[in-house]
Amino acid sequence: MQGAHLDALVTTAADGIAFDGLVVEPDDGGYVVAVDGDSHTVETDEDLRRVATEYPAYVSNWYFWHTSAPQKEDRWAFLRWIEGAEERTVPERYDALADGVTESWGQLQITARVDDGNRRYDIRHVDDAATDATLERHDDPLDARTLVKHDDDDKYRPLKTAPTLQTGWQFVDLGPADLVQTVEFVYPATVANWHRERTGDLDVNHWRETMERQSGIYGVVQTWDRGEGYEHVNWVAEACCDDSQCLKRREWEYDDETELDVDGGDGEFPCREPCSLVISAARRWTKLEGEQSQTYEFELTPSEKEQVERIVEAVADGETEAIREADVYDGANRYRTRFLRAKLFDDEGNLCGVETDAE
Repeated sequence: MQGAHLDALVTTAADGIAFDGLVVEPDDGGYVVAVDGDSHTVETDEDLRRVATEYPAYVSNWYFWHTSAPQKEDRWAFLRWIEGAEERTVPERYDALADGVTESWGQLQITARVDDGNRRYDIRHVDDAATDATLERHDDPLDARTLVKHDDDDKYRPLKTAPTLQTGWQFVDLGPADLVQTVEFVYPATVANWHRERTGDLDVNHWRETMERQSGIYGVVQTWDRGEGYEHVNWVAEACCDDSQCLKRREWEYDDETELDVDGGDGEFPCREPCSLVISAARRWTKLEGEQSQTYEFELTPSEKEQVERIVEAVADGETEAIREADVYDGANRYRTRFLRAKLFDDEGNLCGVETDAE
């Protein structure tokens, strides 16, 4: 145990300490020291130092959380959650931290270790958890801002919480402040909102009130609420707010009194209001839903009907790139789809030669 730990303990003891099973109380010029059932009465600061050395894990644990860990409440709580501070005693935690304690946060795998009472942290993609491959090493949280911009196929990621975080990297030997900063660069505001939810302070803005704030080109979304109920919002949530599309857990509903029929997901951190991507998509869909329905007549074989359904399903679920070119039994196979186009589309791209606007 470092001397700085003991110095800080003695300096603070006059005000009393009660933390994670360590209690030091001033008593008639001396102190009463209690550690998980063991009690000692000491008369001098030197006696306090001597007794404290018998409980190095408790002292270094107290020192870390009050000196080294970020003192901002949400970040402090997040770091304690990672190592299970509310479920494990100090000795249990230190035994676990010696080997490394791991938690997942979205697509991040976070591992906490202990070194003379101080915590060190590693982060990598959950898909790289067991890899033996060489991962690109980083130690600057700012690097995370570049990593989150594109997925493994170098496609731009407009939504930071989409489950498309690229793989092949690791942040190694981070301190507590840098650990939280890195997480925040990957998933902005998730730690703060997670903590607000745990403490009952999460301010949720539901669909209706969020849309009422829209103006300019986005004000058109408000027209969707004119006599249409809220079925359309279920469609929006099903399209955008599913676990397969976003790692947040949707907490917003249609309004304070009306819940959506669509499940909000299982993410660790909450979504407190419709995001900009949802609003942008809803604006486009509002215009599309304003069109008048028309009746079209197509002749399809049963297999062709099922193939069209399979194509829509594969595109919606992002499966197209995983379908093998030789797998012509899959309705969304590229060659099979091209055959369908060659058979059913005319030179102008009309399905079965039927024009979209008969007039």
